[in-house]
Amino acid sequence: MGGRTATALGAAGLVLGLLVAGVTSASAADPLVSQGKAATASSIEGSGFEAGKAVDGSTSTRWASVEGHDPEWLRVDLGSTHTISRVRLNWEAAYARSYRVQTSADGSAWTDVYSTSAGDGGVDDLTLSGSGRYVRVYGTARGTAWGYSLWEFEVYGLGGGNPPTTTTTPPPPGLGYPFGSRQQPYTAGVLRPSGSTSTLDAAVVDYYQRWKSAFLRHNCNSAWSQVWAADADHTYVAEAQGYGMVIVATMAGADPDARRIFDGFVKWKIDHPSVIDPDLMASEQNDQCVSVNGGDAATDGDLDVAYALLLADRQWGSTGTYNYKQLAIRHINAIKRSEINPSTQLLRPGDWATTSDPRYYVTRSSDWMADHFRAFRKATGDPAWDTIRNAHQNLMTTMQQNFAPSTGLLPDFVERTNSTPRPPAGKVLEDEVGDGKYWWNACRVPWRIGADAVTSGDAKSLAAARKLNSWAKSKFGGNPGNIRVGYHLNGTQISSEVSAAYTAPFAVAATTDSGSQAWLDALWNKMLSTSFGSSEYFAASIQLQVMITVTGNHWVP
Repeated sequence: MGGRTATALGAAGLVLGLLVAGVTSASAADPLVSQGKAATASSIEGSGFEAGKAVDGSTSTRWASVEGHDPEWLRVDLGSTHTISRVRLNWEAAYARSYRVQTSADGSAWTDVYSTSAGDGGVDDLTLSGSGRYVRVYGTARGTAWGYSLWEFEVYGLGGGNPPTTTTTPPPPGLGYPFGSRQQPYTAGVLRPSGSTSTLDAAVVDYYQRWKSAFLRHNCNSAWSQVWAADADHTYVAEAQGYGMVIVATMAGADPDARRIFDGFVKWKIDHPSVIDPDLMASEQNDQCVSVNGGDAATDGDLDVAYALLLADRQWGSTGTYNYKQLAIRHINAIKRSEINPSTQLLRPGDWATTSDPRYYVTRSSDWMADHFRAFRKATGDPAWDTIRNAHQNLMTTMQQNFAPSTGLLPDFVERTNSTPRPPAGKVLEDEVGDGKYWWNACRVPWRIGADAVTSGDAKSLAAARKLNSWAKSKFGGNPGNIRVGYHLNGTQISSEVSAAYTAPFAVAATTDSGSQAWLDALWNKMLSTSFGSSEYFAASIQLQVMITVTGNHWVP
């Protein structure tokens, strides 16, 4: 066992288990208190696998017990009594199938604060409540023929021994926001497609059911839910899972199975953490459901995941299998920590775009989701999200004024955000042709900007959406069939192809203009007549969310 390397075991480290208690007011911010503390173990496999290797802060060293023996344990001495709010276990391939987490005041009498008989390795990030000077992982049944081995044994808490106050979001009677209830009115003057509310909602539900049949999967593990993305770079991508989570949480009430499906997405997210910031989600997985291509995070997926968890908290409360609110706040804080550029307050493309990466001062226009930022501000109480929202809205206005005054079109990416922001001349991340054009990322911008405009009435969002709508309605002569794939920022067409990913988002922008009812109706009818295949997850997922929005069913938690 000692000769196996971390590289060979990388796939095992991508699984994350979670025990959900209440939302603990202190636990989200409690510090790591175990690193560098004295550790002892029931046994070690040999030299180089000592107990202290599991509390040294390094994921390249580990504790390993003797092979083939139960029980075995690893203990850390915190030096004084602490309240314990979180324990994070980063298992090597030799994981525990059954184990307990225990606390003790004296190292002799132990109290169980967590136990499981269904351990599956990877990373177990456990939210719990206990008190003691000593914390022990006590393995009673191995998951492999080897022993037990931990890369890291992390304990989080506070000195003093007083248990933190625990508060939970109470479950609402029934659903908090069933589909079709329209409890959050849009801003005055926003249009909807012509037709009765029941007819509009029935169209959305029908499309949703077809979308589920085409793209919803429970592959590799029946407890997981995934959106199958045949047209993406990999079978499963974070963007798709974020879409799926938002869609399913919104459709609760129309889909009696929504919560079970949503919890499957939550488990997928937990079991596929980013290798850089494990509170974020790894962005790409192969058809074996294993994270690939670095295992790091993508900002667009993370934004929707966090937002969807807030929707779920409002929809079902946070006292079930998963504490949605706590997971959301942890994810939101990780976005701020690892995907916001602290000097510009703008989103980076992912947690991998660090100061040493040339994309550190690059941002993707389709990530500028002002309604999400508003929800994050409300959920966390952190005024930084107001600053972040304003920075993106100001950049949106600047880019329209300086590079697309007659069209309002934004490029896929903006570079040099620390000096003079501009569309890139060539490839900065994805595409030589389109990174600086209105291409496969920016095609979502009319929907993203419009979603904030209709729900908040924000003047900047309304102005940007109306500029886009004015150009589109004129450019395409009121006929959505004329919309093509890709445009230069001056409105010149790039391709003769068509896609609902380009057509549908203009419908959200159209709802912001009182003189665009006929144009909106044409776009709606175009959506109703557009079919999709199993290799068109991207366009179909965008169109479904557009249909939800233009029918008045989008809401901000």
